[in-house]
Amino acid sequence: MSNLKRPQPDAAAHRILIVDDEEIVLAALRETLRREGYAVTTADGPTEALAQMQGQVFSAIISDYQMPERTGLDFLAEAKTIQPDATRILITAVLTLDTVIEAINRGEIFRFIVKPWLREELLVTVKNAVQRYELVCRNSLLQATTLAMNEKLVTLNRELEERLGKIAEQNAQLARLNEALAGNLQHSAQLCVRVLETFYPTLGSQTRRVHALCKTMAAGLNLTNEDRSTLELSAWLHDIGLLGTPRRLIRKWQLEPATLTAAERALIEHHPVLGQELACFAHNLEAVGQIIRSHHEHFDGQGYPDRLRGDQIPWLARLLAVAVGYAACDGDDFQAAEFVRQASGRVYDPEAVRHLLRSLPHATVPRRQREVLLAELEPGMVVARGIYTASGLLLIPEGQQLTGPYIDKLLNHNRINPITQSLVVYC
Repeated sequence: MSNLKRPQPDAAAHRILIVDDEEIVLAALRETLRREGYAVTTADGPTEALAQMQGQVFSAIISDYQMPERTGLDFLAEAKTIQPDATRILITAVLTLDTVIEAINRGEIFRFIVKPWLREELLVTVKNAVQRYELVCRNSLLQATTLAMNEKLVTLNRELEERLGKIAEQNAQLARLNEALAGNLQHSAQLCVRVLETFYPTLGSQTRRVHALCKTMAAGLNLTNEDRSTLELSAWLHDIGLLGTPRRLIRKWQLEPATLTAAERALIEHHPVLGQELACFAHNLEAVGQIIRSHHEHFDGQGYPDRLRGDQIPWLARLLAVAVGYAACDGDDFQAAEFVRQASGRVYDPEAVRHLLRSLPHATVPRRQREVLLAELEPGMVVARGIYTASGLLLIPEGQQLTGPYIDKLLNHNRINPITQSLVVYC
């Protein structure tokens, strides 16, 4: 991106760049979006648009596909190198699979708008584009803040050793910084969960269940602030090692673990080690990394990756393990409780099982979710995430119970415009 100053995410107006060689289209889009409060800049071709981008930062760029100078895809690919944070939208009269693939590979297009467009669909698409831009800005700011806090903390620790005469003053300052860092770590951990939800929705929802269980157990056990923070961060991050694992292999592991080959099982059993490495992105998360590494160890020594047994397994890892076992159980709450009870003394520490069962009545645990294929949808299922068209139009809202007509609607739409998002339902 150029050295132009990026607008703050909470700016009152967002700048939108519209590129089209037809003046009537430019005028229609400009008038529609200005009425919604957006600051609109127009260009009648890619050359003028690229010049505009040298002097202004845009939240979203809307480009026609067919233009005399070059295609909208070629232009958006160039625009990405100049302003990578801007959300890119393509307008096209003909939406084909080849266009979709080319758009994704070359320009990382956020949404399509098909001519002739509906005003409501256009406004929703632009609103989503602006929200995406705000999220990108906020995430960049959060990462920069976290890095700055870490660097400042290292500097303060060095000064603490050099200036013994000012210990009390520096300790107070360090405590304030640690509080801010802890907040940033929580935000970073939750960002990891959102990444996990995008990669494999079932893992994301399971992570939220595990965190709720661990938080309740920590309160019931009166853990120290340090142990409570370690357990909760471990709950947020325990499955990030699976981000490098093929989705098909995760699905096979969850649904048919007995069919895993030796190589596949070895890859799965390595994910706690990868999770430990990824969790240690900050120097003070070594304890969290060790808990993540040990959360698949079994009380009888038959777990992985280190074949630890009994008290060799860290206590917090034993608590995390039983929470993961309960959350991952493919059954209702009664069956999940019975599952961990039956595995007590073999897979799980009996004391950890007792603490979990004692905590269940006090825990507010999100509903179980699972990812399904379009062909697996059945009447009675409840949608856990809204289902949208490729252009961002809502087909089925979150919380909607599916009926035969709803499923037929999805199947018919998929035949014309394939639904590419993950389908997630409540169990």
